[in-house]
Amino acid sequence: MTSFSFPVFDLGAFESSEGPARAALGAEVDRICRETGFLAIRNHGVPQAVIDGVWQAARAFFDLPPEEKQAARAPYKGYPYGYLGPELEALARSRDVDSPPDLKESFNGGPLTVPEGMRDEKALSFCYAPTIWPQAPDGFVAAWTAYYQAMEDLAARIMRLFAVALNLPEDYFAPFINAPISALRALNYPEQHVPPREGQLRAGAHTDYGSLTILLPQEGSRGLEIITPDGQWTAVPPVRGAFVINIGDLMARWTNDRWVSTLHRVVNPPPQEGGMDRRQSLAFFHQPNWPAEIRVLDACTNGEPAKYPPVLSGPYLMSKFTATAA
Repeated sequence: MTSFSFPVFDLGAFESSEGPARAALGAEVDRICRETGFLAIRNHGVPQAVIDGVWQAARAFFDLPPEEKQAARAPYKGYPYGYLGPELEALARSRDVDSPPDLKESFNGGPLTVPEGMRDEKALSFCYAPTIWPQAPDGFVAAWTAYYQAMEDLAARIMRLFAVALNLPEDYFAPFINAPISALRALNYPEQHVPPREGQLRAGAHTDYGSLTILLPQEGSRGLEIITPDGQWTAVPPVRGAFVINIGDLMARWTNDRWVSTLHRVVNPPPQEGGMDRRQSLAFFHQPNWPAEIRVLDACTNGEPAKYPPVLSGPYLMSKFTATAA
């Protein structure tokens, strides 16, 4: 393991800046995304009451007896939303790496509305499939919806920051994300009573698939690691009052790998350091519109050929998602 200074960026300072100061802050994000693609965002403007509401609702849901949680389960393998029980997913398989199932359970929800005129059957049956809501705890749906809407807004603001970082018009990405197919996932890594199997992690090594991810880890928790430029697995510390942001595969494709979609995982720290303890997190996976064509930006080729052919956001996501079912 190596140690490095995890970057923390003040979003509010960027949004109140102008001219050269704004460009300088954009350049700072460009540097971070070239090196690791991970940073913490503070002064983000998301109300603490919204954060606390969904955190407590998720905790109460995961505290329910298994049979009550199973009432909200995904109706069949590959269905994207609802409750997903323990050891039913192996994220490393999205990279064609065979691994034991991950030591986690999750609740997953998709877009809150379907765009008017959407007729694509694959989109309607996949990313716009209904979320299977639980009957308990009280207030779960309202808390979830409020947080999802806050994350949509925050993601759009970060995409404006990304446009500035890439020397693009600030609203460049807006047409690609005005009907995003983002997903919110509450993750519970249960207390472990027996050692994991060989090679079994809480979340196997993977990259995220979309434009960016907004992660809220449990305060004081350990286990999230990323590959840093020196090729070493390196711990990512939770930053009080901040979200952890990482770019995903589609942003790496957009930038022709100028920005890094960094490999990351959630490991089991040693038992004496809390490795068997329960851990919770919330992850918002921001994904461009279903039909958005992700084509390498001319500004990122430096005259070289594009490394990637164009892909459509929705079908690309669908292919990655189906590869992870355990």
